[in-house]
Amino acid sequence: MSDRIFLGGMEFFARHGVREEERRLGQRFVVDLEVGTDCRPAAAADDPALCVDYAALYDLVTKTVQDGPFRLIETVAERVAQAVLARFPVAYVRVRVAKPHAPLPGVFREAAVEIERRP
Repeated sequence: MSDRIFLGGMEFFARHGVREEERRLGQRFVVDLEVGTDCRPAAAADDPALCVDYAALYDLVTKTVQDGPFRLIETVAERVAQAVLARFPVAYVRVRVAKPHAPLPGVFREAAVEIERRP
């Protein structure tokens, strides 16, 4: 499948982390989502009802990321992927969860994980 829908750079405040203070204080997380779907029927008919609902995708990601707390961003990514697959008829889902302020020594832009799952 070559058709994809993207929701990139979604930012959320949540309380995930290995350290207790991360779960207590919370921090910002950035999520990128890609789903594989056939856009041809929706595009041919110019009918939003035939397409994956972007707003519903965003709402589902929001609810899932703000659930928890979880210790691992891997868990956050897995939960998002499973929620999307359970709700939408997609060929695959790719989820990237970034933690820009992970408590690691040194200078870095972010710590992140990316997973891909299929039904």
